[in-house]
Amino acid sequence: MSVIETNDLTKTFGELTAVDGLDLAIEEGEIYGFLGPNGAGKSTTINMLLDLIRPSSGSASVLGHDPTTEAKQIRKRIGILPEGAELYDRLTGREHLSWIAKTKGVDGDIDATLEQVGLSGEDGERPVEGYSKGMQQRLAFGMALIGDPDLLVLDEPSSGLDPTGMQEMRDIIREEAEQGRTVFFSSHILGEVEAVCDRVGIMNEGELVAEGTLDELRGDLDLGASIAVEVADTPGADALTRLDGVESVTIEDGVVEASLAGPAAKIRVVNALDERTVVRDIISEDTSLEQLFNTYTGNGEAEAPGGEETAETAAKTEVVQ
Repeated sequence: MSVIETNDLTKTFGELTAVDGLDLAIEEGEIYGFLGPNGAGKSTTINMLLDLIRPSSGSASVLGHDPTTEAKQIRKRIGILPEGAELYDRLTGREHLSWIAKTKGVDGDIDATLEQVGLSGEDGERPVEGYSKGMQQRLAFGMALIGDPDLLVLDEPSSGLDPTGMQEMRDIIREEAEQGRTVFFSSHILGEVEAVCDRVGIMNEGELVAEGTLDELRGDLDLGASIAVEVADTPGADALTRLDGVESVTIEDGVVEASLAGPAAKIRVVNALDERTVVRDIISEDTSLEQLFNTYTGNGEAEAPGGEETAETAAKTEVVQ
């Protein structure tokens, strides 16, 4: 059984379709990146999985439970880090973590959780109003980790963190997945997703337009390729541009750079150079997640921090009783 599964999940707000026939299947221990530009339907999907709003049609299952009828069972087994998580200024970090443990009915190891997210015991005794934004984000992440949840739902988990904090966050996410926990997270920092995710799903205009590992997504598109080769003596560019699949060649400071119609042309460039000079180094870059994202979303941009999805903000708020 999948940890998260949706079947034809759809949400409409009047004439506006925020999520259209979404099918997902996310397995235990998987780190799944959920991406999309503003208005793509990411937040609406997450809100349906958490029973914050109800679907118009279709179904969803989280940890084997239906969110519309078994939300309490789900919330006991998940950790949530919402984007822009609001903390209580007058409460200490320790009091926040203790409150979450009490709410879940678990015996949380507060000291261990503080240490895990990079906060000291002294930090835990301080009111949150004295925390930096990065410290608040660390605490909010710690709140999501309380109770050893089976599923972590993280929305912009590295918001407000410096590069060191972002790396530490990624390390914790990997460690949680290695212990069998499933991680479902959305981030506008595509390099972060690329570094940590097993699979990604890309939403656009309410639909899942691409899903798979990065290698699978690269294989589905014909985006061309590039290669840079450091050589002892630079040959003329004409011999390389005549090769099949080579679109353009530039040579500067002992480095030959070629733009290619596809990855298959890389070996032809290397062989041609090897016949003419000494090849000292080869730099071959795969298509980045940013390139894939822009292609699948029509050159859209990743969602900015704090950005809201226009499909949802334009719609009337639905209150779930």
